[in-house]
Amino acid sequence: MVYNPIKVDVDALRRVVEDAAAKAGWAETLWFETTEQDPGIGQTKEALKQGADMVMAAGGDGTVRCVAEGLHKSDVALALLPSGTGNLLARNLDLTLDDLEHSVNSAFMGKDRPIDLGVVEAERADGSRDRNVFLVMAGVGLDARMIKNTKPELKEKVGWLAYVDAIARSLRGNNRLRLRYSVDGSPVRVMTAHTVLLGNCGSLPGNILLLPEAAVDDGVFDLVALRPEGLFGWIQIWVKIVWENGVLRRSSAGRKLMSLTKEVRTLRYMKGAKFTARLSRPEEYELDGDPFGKAVALRAWVEPLGLTIRVPDED
Repeated sequence: MVYNPIKVDVDALRRVVEDAAAKAGWAETLWFETTEQDPGIGQTKEALKQGADMVMAAGGDGTVRCVAEGLHKSDVALALLPSGTGNLLARNLDLTLDDLEHSVNSAFMGKDRPIDLGVVEAERADGSRDRNVFLVMAGVGLDARMIKNTKPELKEKVGWLAYVDAIARSLRGNNRLRLRYSVDGSPVRVMTAHTVLLGNCGSLPGNILLLPEAAVDDGVFDLVALRPEGLFGWIQIWVKIVWENGVLRRSSAGRKLMSLTKEVRTLRYMKGAKFTARLSRPEEYELDGDPFGKAVALRAWVEPLGLTIRVPDED
């Protein structure tokens, strides 16, 4: 068990886990607490050294991402105990969010489901490189600046509404990024956008379906570039993402209505297993909702079915 002590009631968690482990006939659980200095990667690697057959992550999206990074290149399964604000991977896998006993029992008595894993290598302005994994989305541009500008104390109080304040502060100044990019080795192209997102999953909280064709096990990223021109462009994006993707796409009548509308230039969708980009200046980038600083170039690729998740066994 790798848990974030700020996000969970540790005593309640211990009781539920120990009871479920005993019923399922498992040995004693190893417990590792995350810290500000190490939010889960080192603890997960230590769990593997001690012979863990499964690692449960109790915390927010950041904890889940760190545990997944610690499990990278291993065949040990990850079990999700959603405890944060977004719980994005759990939402996209249709897992139960607010039932601790159900989540823990699914971990011990469930089944394995392999999903794709995203890997991003970032080049810094000084030439150094960092490599990290992500499970849901990676982004560069306005969304990353928004995440960086989000006040933790406000997010703790009002959840996702804290991003409204962050967006307002992120929109000041020059928000456009210019990049030269290639998808799956295609000829290099030039693009100007506010945000470029690579998705392993497509859904966000609030019924927002950002990437409607994204699937966690299809071996490719779904990419979208947001390129609004003024207020009308942002309105077009809102209509497309919230109304068309979030409402119309969910019914046959709505999909028929969508087929009669034209695609908007403010959104550009692409697919691919590899993505490379060189930016005209250092830009903020984020992975699964956590800021990772600035990069001058990014290289991302999919590791098909590179991570195993424990999910409920419907039988």
